[in-house]
Amino acid sequence: MDAGCPRLPDTVLFEIFLYLDHADVLSVGLVCQQWRAVARDEFLWKELFYRYYRVSRDVPRHPGAVSWYDEFQRLYDTIPCVEVQALKEHSDQVLHLSFSHSGCLFASCSKDCTVKIWSNELDISLQHSSNMRPYNWSYTQFSQFNSDDSLLLVSGVFVGPHNSSSGEIAVISMENFTLLSRVRNKPYDVFGCWLNETNLISGNLHRIGRITSCSVLWLNNAFQGIESENVNVVKRLFKIQNLNASTIRTVMVADCSRYDSPDLLLDYEEQLAASSTCPVFDLGSDSEEEGAKPKTPPKPAVQELPDSGGVPAEHGLQQLFDGIMEGHVRPAMTETELETKVAELFVRNRTKPPEPNLLPTDSNSKTKYLIFTTGCLTYSPHQIGIKRILPHQMTTAGPVLGEERRSDEFFDSLDHVIDIHGHIIGMGLSPDHRYLYVNSRAWPRDCVISDPMQPPPIAEEIDLHVFDLKTMKEVKRALRAHRAYTPNEECFFIFLDVSRDFVASGAEDRHGYIWDRHYNICLAKLQHDNVVNSVAFSPVEQELLLTASDDTTIKVWRSPRAVRIRQARRPRPRKLLFSWLLNQKS
Repeated sequence: MDAGCPRLPDTVLFEIFLYLDHADVLSVGLVCQQWRAVARDEFLWKELFYRYYRVSRDVPRHPGAVSWYDEFQRLYDTIPCVEVQALKEHSDQVLHLSFSHSGCLFASCSKDCTVKIWSNELDISLQHSSNMRPYNWSYTQFSQFNSDDSLLLVSGVFVGPHNSSSGEIAVISMENFTLLSRVRNKPYDVFGCWLNETNLISGNLHRIGRITSCSVLWLNNAFQGIESENVNVVKRLFKIQNLNASTIRTVMVADCSRYDSPDLLLDYEEQLAASSTCPVFDLGSDSEEEGAKPKTPPKPAVQELPDSGGVPAEHGLQQLFDGIMEGHVRPAMTETELETKVAELFVRNRTKPPEPNLLPTDSNSKTKYLIFTTGCLTYSPHQIGIKRILPHQMTTAGPVLGEERRSDEFFDSLDHVIDIHGHIIGMGLSPDHRYLYVNSRAWPRDCVISDPMQPPPIAEEIDLHVFDLKTMKEVKRALRAHRAYTPNEECFFIFLDVSRDFVASGAEDRHGYIWDRHYNICLAKLQHDNVVNSVAFSPVEQELLLTASDDTTIKVWRSPRAVRIRQARRPRPRKLLFSWLLNQKS
């Protein structure tokens, strides 16, 4: 081939042979003589693209592509699918990976109870390791750099009195790797996240009944004195009631300021048909049919109780108790159903209404969304809660502990809820924060949950859903390929990551997976020897991907193009030096 021509897979060459349809085409050489004509033939490359990648012909070309040939080249030459390095410094399962915003560093968390900081150079090397066992941690599970990469948030499982486990968040300075503060975090799978450069969000859980609880989300200052490292909660953000053994978990913050200028707009299906609406529900919606109806203004995040007749909550609660005592309540309720009913009645007039106009209208809006997993039917996370954080709430200044609230408004309502109808096992934001990607394992269709402590069985196949946070609608059909096998009670989080053009996820089938965001196709499987827990794209170079596994290794993957470029840049020994070394040996 010509020197400048990229190497094509054999299957692609075979397709070209079929297209040229020459009886005497017996070698690659003859194809190369016609290469310039082939490279300019848009019809050829369009046909090859749709056939080779099995893309529906309703899907248009990527908006950033100049030609079908360039698009074909992008998908076979820029996918990070070549293993270039395996990092084996961890001694136990590696659970999470996170890059700094500059891409110069990344952090890894592990069951060996360390958080390791790595330098991302030509060859990745270990820069620092912090052991959290002296602080009674069992293991580290999550990390996140703040926006200027000066601080690292590390989340882990803390072993308390009588071997009780909870969560804790540590803040580490990237200047000298010193521990700045520690914050309790309950339950531990809240993980925690940064709200801005110096303030982070943690959680706490208060039990009210056997299956009823209250989640409190706190705003913490990262810089705390040593004497207050365990009592550094500064300001309460939200207090939310949990029903049927559900809790708030997996918090993250989305910035709305870039919604009108996304890196990649996933709207071609709406442009072609706009025929289907997504299963997005306000809390209280029970079915896909209800979710498909035209949207009404946001409702309070507490399910409406039937046949209330406009009776105040206090009177309704009294009527319920009177009915139970007099034997008038039919059908008979179980203890669990009774607790849920009482909790719903109690909270009806004690919840602050949701914020109006959730969807941002100003492209320069400083509004942020707090996003988390939750539920209303069972303990397994099956809904995504969204709560708007207003500018005045983004600082620790002002009233603390919710002093600005009326005493009879105990709880905050959710502004929006997305029902997934399955067990959520992973979430990730696109780089522009416009789209939310969600890993879930579906429940059986038409399943009925009668006991919140016994959720429905979950599918082995993982569905990867995509939601537009500007419209609160599902914009793509679910991506599939990866699998998981653990049952509900043993199900664990599998982290995913999103770059400008790709989305990647781990899986329990010993592989990481990469999909194209525009075409909705699986592009690569990345092999490990055990479960792949986490993946991470470099934020400045999407042709670099990391995968972390239970096999204790972190694998580094680069695209074929990046490998060629890096090999060309490597310094080669000078001929004189090489001759001298040979003479020395002789």
